[in-house]
Amino acid sequence: MPEMPALTVLRGADVTPFLDDVARLRIAVFRDWPYLYEGDAAYEREYLAAYAQSPDSVFVLARDGDAVIGASTGLPLVDDAPDFRQPFVDAGRDPAEVFYFGESVLLPAYRGLGLGHAFFDAREAHARALGRHALTAFCAVDRAHGDARMPAGHRANDAFWHKRGYTRQPGLTLRLHWNEIGQGEVAHALTFWTRPLEKQA
Repeated sequence: MPEMPALTVLRGADVTPFLDDVARLRIAVFRDWPYLYEGDAAYEREYLAAYAQSPDSVFVLARDGDAVIGASTGLPLVDDAPDFRQPFVDAGRDPAEVFYFGESVLLPAYRGLGLGHAFFDAREAHARALGRHALTAFCAVDRAHGDARMPAGHRANDAFWHKRGYTRQPGLTLRLHWNEIGQGEVAHALTFWTRPLEKQA
């Protein structure tokens, strides 16, 4: 098993040199279940541009030497695309209170080292330090139970997220389109998980 990779935390425009690294990881990791994402470089550039443009975004990078082998991202929800804000607006909740976690992507060889917790710790600390958010939130794709494409022995992340204090919010769901392997462009439902963000001590 490899050693624990070094972590680097970057903010705002400082993330710009690493957009391609994160795009590459997203395409590689999200190709697997449950996202089954057929990578789209043009979409990646547009999606990740919001992080470079937000002064309060965060990238937590895991590196093995010079290679970026994992990344975790976040930004104030008000700085993200309207599709991500709308479920909160529809539920009568102020998007300005929410710090949104984009993704945590990690190459398989480096899983099991504790990086999942480290990614959450760093992003929550960043959101807390900003001092203006009441919630941290992320969304996860909804898949039907018993979907034949689910690999044998697959372990969902739900238990891990619950241990981190996150609760799935069935009333907060958005729909995104992406190219699914073997299916073309498909609309997918993604439901938010949220956690109250305690104030900085």
